[in-house]
Amino acid sequence: MCTYLTEKIVVDGSGKGPDGWFTLTDGTVYVDHPQHAPYGHTVNIDFLNPAAGPGARVAVELTEESARALVAAIEAALAAAPPGLASGTAEPAPGH
Repeated sequence: MCTYLTEKIVVDGSGKGPDGWFTLTDGTVYVDHPQHAPYGHTVNIDFLNPAAGPGARVAVELTEESARALVAAIEAALAAAPPGLASGTAEPAPGH
């Protein structure tokens, strides 16, 4: 069953595609048929920069269990980090 339900967000970060690193501006999350993963339905996450063309896209297709584990891992990593560290305003680590 196709849900056609898509959550869209504005993102600020970087992704790596076939031509190297690019700025990310958009994110989408939806449950639908995967293009590649061998499952009937997956949680599909796309990170992209539409202004940079079709090559500026990173896509993942996850099982529901993997998607929930990813959400938990992100929450745990953010909770463990010092406040503000992942906000984009902290100084880069040495060598970055």
